[in-house]
Parts: sequence; structure tokens; C-alpha cells
Amino acid sequence: MDHPVASPKRSSAAGGWGALKSCGKHLLGSRAPLSGARALMKANQPDGFDCPGCAWGDPEHGSSFEFCENGVKAVSWEATDKRTPPAFFARHTVAELRGWSDHALEGEGRLTHPMRYDAGSDRYLPVSWEAAFAEIGQELNALAHPDQAEFYTSGRASNEAAYLYQLFARLYGTNNFPDCSNMCHEASGIALTQAIGAGKGTVTLEDFERADAIFCVGQNPGTNHPRMLGDLRRAAERGARVVVLNPVRERGLERFADPQNTVEMLRGASRPIASHYLQPRLGGDMAAFRGMAKAIFAVDDAALAAGKPSLLDRPFLAKHTAGLDAWRAAVDATGWDAILDQSGLTRAEIEAMAEVYLGADRVIATWAMGVTQHRHSVATIREIANVMFLRGHIGRPGAGLCPVRGHSNVQGDRTVGINEKPPAALLDALEREFHFEAPRRHGHNVLAAIGAMLDGSARAFIGLGGNFARATPDSALVARALASCRLTVHIATKLNHSHLVPGAVGYLLPCLGRTEIDRNSRGKTQIVTVEDSMSMVHGSGGINRPASPHLRSEVAIIAGIAAATVGSERVEWAALADDHDRIRELIERTIPGFAGYNTRVRRPRGFMLRNLAAERVFETEAGRATFSDDALPEATEHQRAAGTEDTFVLQTFRSHDQYNTTVYGLDDRYRGVYGERRVVFAHPEDLAEIRARLGDRVDIRGAHRDGVERVAEDFRLVPFDMPRGALAGYYPELNVLVPLSTAGAQSDTPTSKSVLVTLQARTHA
Repeated sequence: MDHPVASPKRSSAAGGWGALKSCGKHLLGSRAPLSGARALMKANQPDGFDCPGCAWGDPEHGSSFEFCENGVKAVSWEATDKRTPPAFFARHTVAELRGWSDHALEGEGRLTHPMRYDAGSDRYLPVSWEAAFAEIGQELNALAHPDQAEFYTSGRASNEAAYLYQLFARLYGTNNFPDCSNMCHEASGIALTQAIGAGKGTVTLEDFERADAIFCVGQNPGTNHPRMLGDLRRAAERGARVVVLNPVRERGLERFADPQNTVEMLRGASRPIASHYLQPRLGGDMAAFRGMAKAIFAVDDAALAAGKPSLLDRPFLAKHTAGLDAWRAAVDATGWDAILDQSGLTRAEIEAMAEVYLGADRVIATWAMGVTQHRHSVATIREIANVMFLRGHIGRPGAGLCPVRGHSNVQGDRTVGINEKPPAALLDALEREFHFEAPRRHGHNVLAAIGAMLDGSARAFIGLGGNFARATPDSALVARALASCRLTVHIATKLNHSHLVPGAVGYLLPCLGRTEIDRNSRGKTQIVTVEDSMSMVHGSGGINRPASPHLRSEVAIIAGIAAATVGSERVEWAALADDHDRIRELIERTIPGFAGYNTRVRRPRGFMLRNLAAERVFETEAGRATFSDDALPEATEHQRAAGTEDTFVLQTFRSHDQYNTTVYGLDDRYRGVYGERRVVFAHPEDLAEIRARLGDRVDIRGAHRDGVERVAEDFRLVPFDMPRGALAGYYPELNVLVPLSTAGAQSDTPTSKSVLVTLQARTHA
């Protein structure tokens, strides 16, 4: 290892010609470019479908092109003319398919027939829907207790499907609802409920048009929610300051070229996004905001001492908040040395953040999984909220708290009842409507469900979409957990690795995609609904012909399983599947905020669910917005690693050619990676210190001392602008290193952004 690794060539800006080329490439790769292009014109439109990608909101003044590069990938990936029929499974055993990559499996195209696993031949064989429903119901009813079944939900499920799913499981007798929220924004929901009495953000998309400053913390919009870049860019162009806190220097947060701006594209120009780009250490965001608070209090104290008015919103603090004095004491007790060591920032950088904050009349704080996937994530979000309270940046135009959700309906699923800890009001409403005794004991989240399958106390797994085996931590253990089940059922559009670890009885049930037409028995086209990150509820109706005549909607599949399991005495499942308006009527009667559901959701852009916190009505224990006085963590993983020779802290993230576990391609042009995914990013000086050369490959070994050996083999080192001692790489490939034994305090979320690892050089051939 004699020469430092060369820096990769990255795109000069997010968007631009690179985005247009990528869109064309993926449309052509679907082998249905014309229908894909036609579908895109209906993406996020009032008379079309909601994009199956991210949960970013749609503007009131929308255009004909309310989609982004990753939306093109999601639509073309679903609208492909490639198929995975029974003949495919006849050619390949499950054992063989386990050796395929995630990209190769889904690249085979859409599933076409319901399939049942045959252990004797190690293959999936076609089965009728009626036989599948009957056996699934028989297996569920044969369990010793309803809590032996796990009902998993992906964030792409519609409100209607999620509502029927939770109703079915509760009629069956369990609150076991592990869902994708448990792995991403669980900390946001918990922290915001404690702080403001509502587990959702308080801003609308229009607030981004009014904000004077926007703090983007632990997120990468260029890859994860690209349409947000347009709103950030417009904010920057009118003079708003955009302050970024991200350990990795991401191109999309630096510069953006709008592919819809003809003049800009012709000139090859781009516009800056961030006015300040700060790179804290992994897990250092809480310390950064604690330092920001310390700086704000110092400036305000100086103003008061000089006889000037307070810079804080004293009327708001007095009327609407509780706990300020205790938090102020915690801030005063936290020394600058601790703040700087934990955050990895300089005092000047933190004071510059405070200056931006104090100079803005309207501030938005927005964050994603770079904040939520640490042990102290709830405390970090509480600290962000604390700072926002100081000048009353909640409950008024252009200001507020904005957790940016991932999949397009992850927030809506929770709203309509997918919750392992259901509020009593929800259960009371279900009991009144459906005349049964709902289970009151709390159910399993994702980590608890994995543990229950591993110890044998859970015997059945039903997956409503998603790729549970690859989205979760400790991949080998999770595969073992699924394979140990008596029953596994996966409702899906494409083949993935979760389907390749079937239980003794295993079913693969193909469903319609978001872009496809769903007609009922009377030939009427049905719509479903979703809720975005801004609490807007939209209608969504597919426009493409179904990939196979044998497909059924998610709603119809759930209804079929439910009827075979709990019967149709209390709920007319078949009638609900045949008329989604009836499902929405049930939601209206049992879930607050949905009055006039069927009428309002058919209006352009839908309707907004009421958020009392956005009206400065705080349904907390104190009846006010509540400050948290949590101390900083005694030591983050980054600080622990600094005291141990050769130990790094790894974060997992997406490449630009993927969305969650779906890998659309093998390029990551914003980071300069092409044609591969087994890479690990590191600071150039760290690579020089271990005398790494261009092309050197390493094994990455887990360094958590919990008795489990974890190894990710054969990854190429790539230099990148990030803090010393930090590493980064793609999931799901690196999820094998994320331990089940560490999780967020209160949230139980996997700590995928703070994984202790070591590097071991591989022998050159």
C-alpha cells in the first residue's frame, strides 16, 4: 500500500444533463419507454397516481412535470415489460436465486402469478388465489396464539390497504405491527409527540416559499427526495439562508441544475444551494444544536445587559412552552470543549449557525435518517425542537419542524392505524364500529419481531410489501429468523431476497403497482390514497394496464386472507375490496380528521389533515410545547472509536441509483462511483494513514462487542470529503454489519448511522 487513492470524478451539480440522461436510460431499460413516459405525465397529478417513490409534498400550483429523476426510476422500474412468470421459477431453485444480487432479482421484472413454495423441489410453484387464501387462513388459525403472527407493512401501502390490514390483524387478535417506520423515523414521531404533542411535522410546502432560513440536518435530498432540491434552490435564490449539517459533502446540497430550466440547461449552469455547509461527526448533531443554543443565549444575554430588547420570543415562551429554565441550566452546564469534541465542528462554525438563526424571522428545521438512526436520536430531535422554540418558530407561516419521510405513504400508514402501540382512542373507535374486543397489549416492532421469530415465539410472518430481510439489520440473523417460521407470506410486485427464505409454508402473492389500473367487478376504476410528509392526503389512480391478468390489488389480497382467517361476519371483506369508497367511509368514522373523505380526496391536490401543533395547540402532558433537558451522550460511537486503535464509525446510506432496498442501477454519479456497489467511502487522510492504493479492497468487520461476528467482504476503498474516522457505504449490502444489539433509546430504531467497524486489507491476487 504505497500510493494514496485517487479522488473519484463526481457530477459538478445535482440534476442537469446527468439527470436527463439517467431518465432516458431507465425508461429505455424498462423496455416500455413510451408507456413509461406517458405514465410520468400523470405522476403526482390530480387525475393520475402518486409517485411510488418519496413522500415529498406536491405544490398547490403544480406543473405538468411534478416528478424527479428518482421518480422516473421508480415509475419505469414498476412499469417495465419484463416479467417473472412461473417458467422462471421452474428454471431456478430458491437456493440458486439466493446467490443473485438485489438488482438482478428485481431486474427480472414483475411477478405474474400467485406462487407457493415447494420444499421438495426448492422451487416456487403456481397456485390458485382461492387455495392460497384458504391455506394461509388455516395456518394462521392453527397458531397457538394470535401474537405468534407478525404483520409487517412497507411505506408504499395505501391508506386503504393499511387500514384493512390493521383491522384484520386486530380482529385476529394482535397488535404485532412491525413496519418500516420502526427503521427510519420512529425517533421523529416519539420526539415530536413529547415536544409538541403531534408526531408529525408542522410545515406545508408553501412554508418553504416564506422561510428566511432552512436548516437541513442529516439528509441528502439529491438522492432521497430530489424534488426538495427545487424548493431549496428557490429559497436560496430569493435570499433565504440554507444551512446544511451533513458529515458527507453531498453534491445535491451544494449545487443544483434544474432540468426543467431550458436556459440553464443550454448554458450548463447551476445554482448554489447551501449558504453554510457544516460536516459534523457521526452522531454529533445534538452537540451542534446544544452549542448553537449556547451561542444564542450568550448573544441574548449580552443584548439584555446592554438594555436592548430580548432576541428571543418571550411572549411565545411564556404562553406556550414549559421547561425552559431546566433546559437553560443544562445548556449552561455543557462546556464548549464537550460540544466541540462531540460535534467535530469549530466554535466559529457553530456561532455562524446561531447568527443565521438569529438573523431570520422565519426558520424551518428539516431532517431525515442521518439524525434518526443513532442511539440518542430522540434526544437530538428534542434538542432541535428546543432551539426552534426559542424564537417561536412553530405555528406560523414560513417556520416549523419538518421530518422528511421516506416512502410515499409511510406517514399515512401510521395515521390509519399501523402502530404496535395503538392509542386507546383508535381501539375504542374500532370496537364501536365493528363490535369486537380489540387487543390492548402492545405488539412487536421490527426488532421485537425479529427476536420473537428467532426464539420461536413468533411462527408466522405476513409482509405487505417491502424487503424485510434486506431492510433490517444483522442480515444473516434476520434471514434465519424468517426461515424458522411455519408460515411466510409476501405481497409484492417483484422478486426480492425476503422471498428466498420461505417458512415451511411460503407464499408469494403478486399485487398491482401504483401505476396500474384497478377495476372492480362493475368495471369502475378504483383509486387509493396516500399522505405525504406535509400531512396532505392525495388520491392516486393508476393508468397502465396491469402487468398480468392474475394480479390483484393489495386491498383485494388482504381482504381475501382476512375472509379466510376471521370470516366475514363483522366485516364484508369482499365488498370493501370491490369498492374502496366504502373503506374510506370506515376510515372517516374511526380515524379523526377524515370527515368528507371521499369528496375531499377527489379535489385537486387532496386535503390537509389538521395538525393542532401547527396552530399552537400542544397536546403534551404539560399542555404546552415542552423543552427537553437531556444531557449530551456521555460518548458517541465516534468518540468511542477515537479511543480505540484502527476502529472507524460506519454509516449506511443509499446510492443515487436506488430507493430503499430497490436498486435501480449500479451508478452513483453524484459520488463518482460507476458500475459497482461494493465500495466504502473514507477520508483521504485516513486512507493515506493506512497506505491504501487505488483499487485496494478490504473486508469490513463489525467491532461491536456482543459476541456476534459480522463481516462484509471485498469492498473497494473510495476517498471522499467526510470527517476523519468515519466511513460510509451502501445498504442493503452493509446491513450485515448493523447489530441488532444496539438501538435508539426510546425509538428502538437500528443504529445504522453509527456502526463500529475495522478494516482488513485483502490479499492482492
